Amino acid sequence: MSAPLLFDRKLLLARRERARELGAETFLLARVAEELVERLGTVKRNFELALDLGTPDDTLAGLLKNSGQVANIFTSDTLTGDDEVFSLADAKYDLVVSALALQWVNDLPGALVQIRRALKPDGLLLAALVGGETLHELRESFAAAEAEMTGGASPRVSPFAEVRSLGSLLQRAGYALPVIDSDRHTVRYETPFRLFQDLRRMGATNALMERSRKPLTRKIVARAAEIYAERFRDPDGKLRATFDILWVAGWVPHESQQKPLKPGSARMRLADALGTTEKPAGEKPNR
Repeated sequence: MSAPLLFDRKLLLARRERARELGAETFLLARVAEELVERLGTVKRNFELALDLGTPDDTLAGLLKNSGQVANIFTSDTLTGDDEVFSLADAKYDLVVSALALQWVNDLPGALVQIRRALKPDGLLLAALVGGETLHELRESFAAAEAEMTGGASPRVSPFAEVRSLGSLLQRAGYALPVIDSDRHTVRYETPFRLFQDLRRMGATNALMERSRKPLTRKIVARAAEIYAERFRDPDGKLRATFDILWVAGWVPHESQQKPLKPGSARMRLADALGTTEKPAGEKPNR
């Protein structure tokens, strides 16, 4: 069974091209790329061959080259394809990285499996994608404006993955030692229209398959901007926009990796380690 199509891939590609023509806004990507390199630096290992999968520009690849931790890095923009088949050689790469791209994949479980196959045993996937409550302010504002003015609402902001679901997906895809965590970036704007402009220049405007094909009216946009300003204004007058970045790390299984102890294999009782006397439940232990 094929994955449901959440995103219009051709439209995503067109939006990315438009963003380049407008002058791409990369402040969020720059932050994420810097942090990804910092996180990789905590792994005490050098990587001979790496793949940057889908990152919108060469920011991350450039930082990795300068880090001295990666000898050779290739970039691939195959995430923009229609079929989401990456055509990657099996067991070729020591490291696969991706920044702010995997959130646009229709079949994320399938993408994680393809990446695992492209990694060598003991190879590492390290990726960052938009998720969580990203742009919840914008979603709420447009939903309220459309409900008020038309009696209904069309999806305007993409659904995003959650930390818990990503952990399950990594395990299902066959990764060992999975680690998932998140960072929240709150960006503040003078007006909602500045946020709209940044999203266009990120190539991140609505590309949902279920989106309404009717253009938004100026009245709905204006009302959504009013609701945004009413509900999400800070005391100094600026407006909040939330971006949650989910971090994904997982290793291809290898015999050298640390493994959890088997149940019952402990050589010391917990009570002995704590220096207490073991007693039935409900009684306080004596030191």
